[in-house]
Amino acid sequence: MNATPRWLAPEQQAAWDSFIRMQEKLIGRLSRRVQADSRMSPADYLVLAKLTEAGGRLRFMDLAKSVEWEKSRMSHQVGRMTKRGLVTKEECPDDGRGSFIVATPDGYQAIESAAPVHVEHVRRLFIDALTQEELDTLARIANRVLTHMEKQPD
Repeated sequence: MNATPRWLAPEQQAAWDSFIRMQEKLIGRLSRRVQADSRMSPADYLVLAKLTEAGGRLRFMDLAKSVEWEKSRMSHQVGRMTKRGLVTKEECPDDGRGSFIVATPDGYQAIESAAPVHVEHVRRLFIDALTQEELDTLARIANRVLTHMEKQPD
């Protein structure tokens, strides 16, 4: 016997719908700008940003977890980026089955060229629309949701 669904109240549905529309539109516009400005895919940008923020190398599974991707998706992305010389794969001496993904000099150059333009789009489309107080509130809300999600099973 199935439990009765806990439907959203109209105010909850409105908040959820607004959040989803904002997130989809923002990510869509930023993704199109990254592609147009840098000729990198949004996935390339995301992987290179995570790698360079971490000092240029991450274990494969840590990289996949950091972007919330399945192992197969990360494997295909790393393969495409390796062919273009943006990253390399190195064996992990501690774990014969594990590997490190490492940003190459070309990968560093690509992210260093793309990041300043990307941050200007983030500022124009998102940051400039909000006051500092609103940004602080949004950060607290986002962190609360993230903490809550960590306690929930997938």
